Amino acid sequence: MGRIIGIDYGTKRVGVAVTDQLKLIATALDTVHAKDVIKFLQDYDKDEDIEAFAIGMPKKLDNTETNNTINVVNFKKQLAKAFPDTKIYDIDERFTSSIAQQTMIAGGMKKKDRRNKANVDKISAVLILQTYLEMKDLLNP
Repeated sequence: MGRIIGIDYGTKRVGVAVTDQLKLIATALDTVHAKDVIKFLQDYDKDEDIEAFAIGMPKKLDNTETNNTINVVNFKKQLAKAFPDTKIYDIDERFTSSIAQQTMIAGGMKKKDRRNKANVDKISAVLILQTYLEMKDLLNP
């Protein structure tokens, strides 16, 4: 029984989240440098079977592409090549960074820790993965 990986892709850092074995809860896994993320995921897959990926797809409020959309699309192609038999789901990531900031404040995280972009990326990956978990029945009829 595999796990599902949530990804918040950025050209510098990639936030990675993972489900529990029952695929009920999303938890932050790590923040990885963009150039190392495919190898990181391949190594993770050796220990814990990856069943699917939920990748945050950046969109503007009017549903048009952002400056980062092409980067995510290119990364998704690399991911599909590295994991040809693993499903990849696009998840709308609008507002994940601001929700991540609010979550850190609500959780009592110190201002210094909230400024650490790696923390924002990990929490954003958790939000992307949690969104997938809430929508998976619609995505997998």
